[in-house]
Amino acid sequence: MSQQGEKPDGHEDDWWGQLYDDSTQDTGPAPGADSLDDRFASAVGTVDGGTAPSGGSPEGESGAGADSGARGSGAVPRPGPVPWEPPSTRPPGPVTFPPGPMPPGFREVAPVDGSPTRPPHDQVPPPDGAPVAVPPPPARPPSAVPPPGEPPSPAARPPAETVVPGAAPTVDYVGSGPPTYDAEPTALPLADPEGLDDLVPDTVLDGARYGALTLRAASVRGDSARYRGEPRRDCLLTARFGTGDQALVLVAMATGARATPGAHRAAAQVCRWIGRAVGRSHVRLAEDIRAARRGELKSGLHRLTDRSLGRLRASAAEQGVDPEEYTAGLRCLLLPADPACRTRVFFGVGEGGLFRLRGGEWQDIEPRVAEPAGEPVVGFGSLPSETPEGDRLTMDLGIATPVNPDEPSPGLPVPLAGNGPAEPPRDPFRFRASVARPGDTLLLCSSGLADPLRDEPQLARHLTLRWSTGGPPSLDAFLVDTRVRVKGYADDRTAAAVWEA
Repeated sequence: MSQQGEKPDGHEDDWWGQLYDDSTQDTGPAPGADSLDDRFASAVGTVDGGTAPSGGSPEGESGAGADSGARGSGAVPRPGPVPWEPPSTRPPGPVTFPPGPMPPGFREVAPVDGSPTRPPHDQVPPPDGAPVAVPPPPARPPSAVPPPGEPPSPAARPPAETVVPGAAPTVDYVGSGPPTYDAEPTALPLADPEGLDDLVPDTVLDGARYGALTLRAASVRGDSARYRGEPRRDCLLTARFGTGDQALVLVAMATGARATPGAHRAAAQVCRWIGRAVGRSHVRLAEDIRAARRGELKSGLHRLTDRSLGRLRASAAEQGVDPEEYTAGLRCLLLPADPACRTRVFFGVGEGGLFRLRGGEWQDIEPRVAEPAGEPVVGFGSLPSETPEGDRLTMDLGIATPVNPDEPSPGLPVPLAGNGPAEPPRDPFRFRASVARPGDTLLLCSSGLADPLRDEPQLARHLTLRWSTGGPPSLDAFLVDTRVRVKGYADDRTAAAVWEA
């Protein structure tokens, strides 16, 4: 009875017997034997090179005797070709294959007559004087063409213009030896369950491409803060205001005071405030940049910066915190999206660096205190209404004067010495507008990267090799480059680099 409960009718196993019983004859008109063993023997004979007349053995024995002898001794007969096989043109004898994979159409067959197996490919020498034929590699299938309206697959896409430079390998550190701290984070900052919005991620990474410029920006917690479980004091803000060629890209980075609680909050606040001010005035700012109104730009951005830092001092007073502790340095870049405008504007207050990689050499173009107006920009020309310092105080961004709450209003007496605590001198406002050239790389960074870049020649050489060839790096490659460590420098690192096509 079958598994389904049916009774056998005496014929259900006929197909099994027809397949494996040698006594059952093939239904076709072929005169040769056609059992499973015969087909297997034919395949073995084809591989081993032996042929025999149909129904007989190579030694000339009769078919029945050879078959019975073979079955008794475990040997397999080698019948002649069967009707579905073409006549063999290969000379008799064993076939030796060169090292490597088997040619197409062949496979390794285990012997059944006691003969040794074929040795490995690397142990089979080619015949003396015979050329070694190596089978050609399989042809690569043509790339699939996507249907209209569908994006191509990643494998079929052409290589992107932004590639990882290959001029120099990546390294973990440069200098005299490895830094003291570990390369990876150790402890997380202490979290307040009621203030989770105050948490700062260890790393921020961003980038974009507009016209001829490619932007890469990153901010990384320093090795010292990673070890101590302190939050990243650096803050990075990248924002685009407007659309199309009229858009304006802002990169703002701020660094809170060292060893001060809430320093990361102060940096974040000043970045948000300067971002709002620039965003509300981005149309006028973009127009002034395209028209090369350097004086108006410097004056207006100076007022925006002072206004934002003044709000930061007012916020410190509201919190009952010393304004000199709840403060931050601020450094910004304005990048027009218009491909026809190559003017790049830097402004800010505080420590850091502004560098330009041109012709394979680094140039430190940080505006000095002795030259607060910065280097003149090519093609900017003087205007009659400018002040002797080169500024035109005509740009009105809706900011009332005085812009700093600590400055006395016009007509009010200046506090005399001894009437109160003396105000420390404020950091000078720094401004520079420059015209980029094709192939330039402009780097704006906090002091965490600017100081080792100025002091360690190996770091400058490494970044030169990484960024001088091959185009802008990918986001992850840029992050690796900005994280190259130098012994003795463990502060947060924030950097924004602009590659000019």
